[in-house]
Amino acid sequence: MKRNPVGGHVPVAGGLAKVGLTYAREMAAEAVQVFVANPRGWATPAGNPAQDEAFRAQCAAAGIPAYVHAPYLINFGSHTAATVERSVESLRHSLRRARAIGALGVVVHTGSATGGRPRAQALAQVREHMLPLLEELTHEDDPFLLLESTAGQGSSLCSRTWDFGPYFEALDAHPRLGICLDTCHVFAAGHDLAGPGGTKETLDLLVDTVGAGRLKLIHANDSEAEVGARKDRHANIGRGHIGREAFAELFTHPETAGVPLIIETPGGKEGHAADVALLKELRPDP
Repeated sequence: MKRNPVGGHVPVAGGLAKVGLTYAREMAAEAVQVFVANPRGWATPAGNPAQDEAFRAQCAAAGIPAYVHAPYLINFGSHTAATVERSVESLRHSLRRARAIGALGVVVHTGSATGGRPRAQALAQVREHMLPLLEELTHEDDPFLLLESTAGQGSSLCSRTWDFGPYFEALDAHPRLGICLDTCHVFAAGHDLAGPGGTKETLDLLVDTVGAGRLKLIHANDSEAEVGARKDRHANIGRGHIGREAFAELFTHPETAGVPLIIETPGGKEGHAADVALLKELRPDP
């Protein structure tokens, strides 16, 4: 395996393997991320067993690590009981589907404290409802649950690196808990990856907060917005305010060794292929 497999989020409407992996091959992806449900809905559809097995087998044969992104509506910090209840079922569905297709992790947004609730109350709710899902991960081939911070909008529970500390504490630093670091999100939240040594400093802060080995996936996205703008606006690699030098620095930090990079950038297949190619160019030779 490369020091950092580089790939992207792929469409799967029409079949995980048939459509998703075809798209991945066309963009020369070495890693993939997929949705297993409508990302903007609560439905929990059953998979297609034939496509599941084909996806799992082809990823294994090609040495392609796969990941699932859970739906965006999930929020364990919500003041609405129905939202929390649906969040539990939606995340449980993503975790089970991830195991079925051989995915290594499920990415979930860390959510926000809605309804004017204090953060402590929202985090207590995270513990009550998310920790049991982690405790259900008892099989060797179960995925990691990967927390993804937001760009800092509203009453976000986790946007800066140190915010992962209370989140991990709420979940007893469960051994199946990890982090998906989105470069656009942390930049927009205030970590200046583009400044001198900014990427190293950010990763050092992350390790200081949750310990080494917790970073399992990186969403490699440039940012249309400036640092600290708290706006989630993805840009193609090298065409935003983060810049290509920061991504080159990303590859050299000890904590990122072996961690796949997934792009979620605009531009369709051509833009995605160009971003994958550029990240591979910035990646040091083994």
